Amino acid sequence: MSNAALSSARVTDLLAGLAIAGLLVPEAVAYSGIAGMSPEAGVVALFIGLLCYGLLGTSRFAIVSSTSSSAAVLAAGTLLLAGGAVNRTAVAAMLVLLGGICFLIAGAARLGGLSHLIARPVLRGYTFGLAIVIALKQLPHLGGWPELHGDFVPLLIANLARTSGQVHLVTLGAGLLALLLLYACERVRRLPGSLLVIALGVAASDWLAARGVPLTGAISLHMNLGMPAWPASGQWLPSVELAAALLLILYAESYSSIRGFALKHNDKVEANRDLLVLGVANVLSGLFQGMPVGAGYSATSANEAAGAQSRLAGLVAAGTVLLMVLLLLRWIERIPLAVLAAIVIHAVSKSWRLSVFRPYLQWKRDRLLALAAVVAVLSLGILNGLLFAIAFSLILLLRQLASARVSVLGRLADSHDFVDIAQHPNAVPPTGMLILRPEEPLFFANAESMMGLARKLVEQHSDVKQVILSLEASPNLDSTALESLGDFSGWLQSSGIGLRVARLKDETRALLLRAALPQLSSQALDSWSVEDAVQASTNASSATGNHT
Repeated sequence: MSNAALSSARVTDLLAGLAIAGLLVPEAVAYSGIAGMSPEAGVVALFIGLLCYGLLGTSRFAIVSSTSSSAAVLAAGTLLLAGGAVNRTAVAAMLVLLGGICFLIAGAARLGGLSHLIARPVLRGYTFGLAIVIALKQLPHLGGWPELHGDFVPLLIANLARTSGQVHLVTLGAGLLALLLLYACERVRRLPGSLLVIALGVAASDWLAARGVPLTGAISLHMNLGMPAWPASGQWLPSVELAAALLLILYAESYSSIRGFALKHNDKVEANRDLLVLGVANVLSGLFQGMPVGAGYSATSANEAAGAQSRLAGLVAAGTVLLMVLLLLRWIERIPLAVLAAIVIHAVSKSWRLSVFRPYLQWKRDRLLALAAVVAVLSLGILNGLLFAIAFSLILLLRQLASARVSVLGRLADSHDFVDIAQHPNAVPPTGMLILRPEEPLFFANAESMMGLARKLVEQHSDVKQVILSLEASPNLDSTALESLGDFSGWLQSSGIGLRVARLKDETRALLLRAALPQLSSQALDSWSVEDAVQASTNASSATGNHT
């Protein structure tokens, strides 16, 4: 890159950092309200996240700060653990710190694909339901309702309806006006709606406060190194579970943002390094009593839209945040809570689009999974809903893998292609041969039933002299699969039927050679395709006939 281009890129990064800092500070204050923590917790987390990822991260565009989803999970966790006896801030610091430690352990163990535990339909369904819960819980700030507790949606709606007579009309009017302005600003390119409504809210703060509209309030700059409230003897397990939930949701959200923009710009992704960086950021945030941090999609997309070219934009944003807190603190403290609630509702409303579910309806895939995630969050709560949705997706996966599905293959016309006879009636099996293909990887949950079904198929064909087993779907075999395959091979041998295995992976072939199963010598495992196995069986049969 030439000096002129480098200089231009730095100017662009400087402008991008300045632009997004103004958007991130009020958002951080608003998200701390979702978590039930003080405003400085969100500001501290924002500064630490921007600084750590700007110095150590890999993505040019990722902005690491507190996110709405992690704030909601933290709120649920602190309510579960804190009770009335322990300081909620200290419990939150402990959860954030434990979540950071989980990130570091995952990064050291090179578990960069960890976010794949959350299927995309689960993540989209969870985000949709979470956005509804977050918006409902912001209504008290938007309209002056009494504070809502819990995250069971029917109960939240019932409480809102029961207390509708306590709505503060001036607060509601200010909140709705801010919300309308935010939606109106979407139609004007490059008009920062959040900054506009905040500026108007601060300008009208004296008038609003005199009429009972609550403001953000004092933000302390004296954030000492906090001592987390380590779990009591009976709380270690739920604490670790909550920290793991923070890890999963933060990394799933972060990885989707980082990878999405990396693919868009043909950049390199280093998942394990990002795990370590997020771990460092969350450990520091926990020590300084801040919020959990991750690379949220909205902040990252705003950074890209502002023209960021490198991680310098994030560092500029960190410095700008620090200056804003030092120089503009008294103005930040005067932001009406109704305006912050409007900003949160506007931000999460982007997740209400039903169009995100259209592909699953069109493809007729994972519709139940996405719906289950939405229903779980709305009915079981934020944390339990996430865990249920993940468990449900894994159960569906195991159910599919455990199903016994074996296809019978035949040759398509005069080609070398062998396809499922049930799907292609024109396909014809070779005379005296039965070609079987398990449709799922063989492992302990399905091996016995799969080999039992293969045995039934052989019994249905009395003229079979040779069985060819295509194991292309099995990259490896566990002990149960090996034993079941050995039983099947032994039964075939006792029935006078030969066996060949085709399309083996190298590792699986080496394993079968070590196992020395009946009939499965080196020659029976040498067929790299079904066509090779059929030809080898035909040659062996001809040689036997000639010898006779």
